[in-house]
Amino acid sequence: MKLIKLACALTLGAALSACGSTDVVTRAAPIGGSSTTATVNYGTQEFAPSPELLTAEALQAAIVRQINVSQINVNVPSSLKASEANRYYPHGDIVWREDPIGDRHAQVGKIIKDAMLQGTAKFEGPVPIILDIQLVRFHALSEKARYTVGGVHHVVFDMMLRDGKTGEHLSKPRRIETDLEAFGGQQAKTAEGRGLTQKVRLTNHLAEVIRQQMVKPAGYENASHGFFQLVNRI
Repeated sequence: MKLIKLACALTLGAALSACGSTDVVTRAAPIGGSSTTATVNYGTQEFAPSPELLTAEALQAAIVRQINVSQINVNVPSSLKASEANRYYPHGDIVWREDPIGDRHAQVGKIIKDAMLQGTAKFEGPVPIILDIQLVRFHALSEKARYTVGGVHHVVFDMMLRDGKTGEHLSKPRRIETDLEAFGGQQAKTAEGRGLTQKVRLTNHLAEVIRQQMVKPAGYENASHGFFQLVNRI
């Protein structure tokens, strides 16, 4: 269990303030304990890393090799408002057009679930963990923006890791905000001709987001996309 708790401390670094190797070790120590040296249990073998080798990157790489995401739960709350308004920037929590008109909550939930499955598929270690995702916002492009100026795809979600055997929460929720350049006009048509639809691009992007969140000590870091990115935060 020390392994899983340490994994959460590293993969959810921003939420738990895991900023350096010393902090990582201290935060991984048992609650209430006074020791500052972590002993990590890899299956049946115990490994007490020496101080000179104990870096966030080294621990992260070792831990990632031990975990597998055995279950992914995606929640798209019914309280989120789906907008069908054909404006450059529709107001709402969910803006999605590429599927036929229908249950937008279910449609974007499937995109997120497929992305999480894709992004965690290569974690094949012996220790199971559960990934919980709750959507906060999913903004793709309206028809008007898609066929003219383009913009930025904006997705916000909360994530949490749990013990795959007991269901115990292993960390506080971490909010992830991610943006992807959204093609418009001829660029969008050209991309679609190559099979790069909005759904394909968003799925691949979100898969990479969760992969980085799991493998990088500081977690995923959003890119800067200028004006349209700022508009999405209004």
